[in-house]
Amino acid sequence: MTVQSLIIDCDPGVDDAVALFLAFAAPDLELLAVTTVGGNVPAHLTQRNARIIRQIAGREDVPVHRGAERPLKRPPAGAGEFHGAEGLGDLEPFEPAGIIGDGPSANAIVDLVMNRPQGSVAVAVIGPMTNLALAMRRERRLAEWLGPVVVMGGARAEGGNITASAEFNIWADPEAAAVVFGSGCQVIVLGLDATHQVRADEGRIAAIEAVDSEAARTAAALLRFSQRVEREVVGGEASPLHDPCTIAWLMRPDLFQTRPCRIEVETNSDLTRGHTAVEFRVDPATARHHWAVAADGQGVFDLIVETLRNAA
Repeated sequence: MTVQSLIIDCDPGVDDAVALFLAFAAPDLELLAVTTVGGNVPAHLTQRNARIIRQIAGREDVPVHRGAERPLKRPPAGAGEFHGAEGLGDLEPFEPAGIIGDGPSANAIVDLVMNRPQGSVAVAVIGPMTNLALAMRRERRLAEWLGPVVVMGGARAEGGNITASAEFNIWADPEAAAVVFGSGCQVIVLGLDATHQVRADEGRIAAIEAVDSEAARTAAALLRFSQRVEREVVGGEASPLHDPCTIAWLMRPDLFQTRPCRIEVETNSDLTRGHTAVEFRVDPATARHHWAVAADGQGVFDLIVETLRNAA
């Protein structure tokens, strides 16, 4: 079994929490650190929420670092209506026992990547890309030293979920996204085109809930919250499972279909802020960006259930 070293950069967030539960349980991922950023809820809550999930998962060995409180150039955004005021749905928050890692998120990313062999550390970015952009500004060699950067963000065929053409993570800090996409690192992007194919319906939630562990029961409860929000706010029946798709791609890339492309982010227009312009007319041999166009929704949920069950 090949083990992939990984940093998760996140803004928990209900689906971020499910992604963390999956990564904490995955035997083929060496989780070096969790770095947090302001996004779905403010930064002081995202770091606390990551530590709560870490404690429930029994993985206090993994450091959690607090990161950027605001985007590079814009006021902080938020998505509490989709994640709850505290960011974890109906879960009653508490002050976790585990400590915060030394140093801010951007510094932790630089140190962990640059002190390991070139190309060996992947980064899953499942919130605004502020921390990674700050890390790239601090260490100019970072982009060429990184392994794959797997991003949950962006929209093309599906349209946006915060504006007509923009997805929240990119919209929240488009300047940071532009830094990352323009850096030359290898980026695999799982946007709404793919994640809307991975839906948490009742049967899939029940399968997670049936796993005999606190982590699985908590993940199921978080998904039921998302399902309720989907019905009350969006008018759908089964909520899309966005962020865990990045972890699923790292574990089982065969569950996704991607295409080489070039991605640019709109930063100048308020009307189309955060729009991801995805151009497929590129040379596959030199393309540094890959866009997910399809996902095996049942396969992703089967992977989550299997991984959580084996860790129980």
